[in-house]
Amino acid sequence: MIAGFSFAAIAVALTAALAAAFVRGLAGFGMAILLVPVLGLAIPPAEAVVVGNWLGVLIGLKDLRRNLSAAESSVKTIVIWAVLVTPLGVFALANTAPPLARLLIALVAVAAFIAMLLPQREPHPPGRLATGLTGMASGFLTGFAGMPGPPVVPYYLGRRIEPKVARASMLVIFMATSLAGILSASALGVATLREPLMALLLFPAVLVGDALGHRAFGKVSARAWRTFTGIVLGAAAVGALLKLLQA
Repeated sequence: MIAGFSFAAIAVALTAALAAAFVRGLAGFGMAILLVPVLGLAIPPAEAVVVGNWLGVLIGLKDLRRNLSAAESSVKTIVIWAVLVTPLGVFALANTAPPLARLLIALVAVAAFIAMLLPQREPHPPGRLATGLTGMASGFLTGFAGMPGPPVVPYYLGRRIEPKVARASMLVIFMATSLAGILSASALGVATLREPLMALLLFPAVLVGDALGHRAFGKVSARAWRTFTGIVLGAAAVGALLKLLQA
């Protein structure tokens, strides 16, 4: 046992962290989508969500300055709304029946994947209303499902902008929503000292996986990158549906 976690749980978590961080480094999103469900098999699901948020903050701090310099200006609006609305998502989850929650999460994941299949729009950002709603949806889903990505990914990848801009923008947003998730969980008494300890144990694996993903990102074309991100989002949608069917 280390920090209250069994060696088997830590081994599973390390493997999942390495793989999920690679996807994060390459795609710019997907770490929470891939990591939290696997962690939930080794430790209690609520702890898995908080551990995922801690890792999102830790790895986000590493390259925050670089991502801020490359991110689109729309990030500020999305982050503000996301942080404000995250507690509402936590509250909604606490007051929603599990079957309905699983259905809503699955529908959101599928809708995001369908949005990725639509023709790309012009590169300029949508209006303030659409940008604000994207932030609200991202914040709500952070608290409700630990999934800030479904509204944000189509917002950036659905437009003809450079992959490095889209990727940096998403990474800044996901770090902010991870921090909001931690604060909300702490305020509601869900978080404990166990989660940051597990996050520290997993962080070296996350660093290695993220570095490998960053290296791969510089070697793939824009088309290949968009294809990969679409596959990751599609896999998340399929996973959500399978969970719903198995419930």
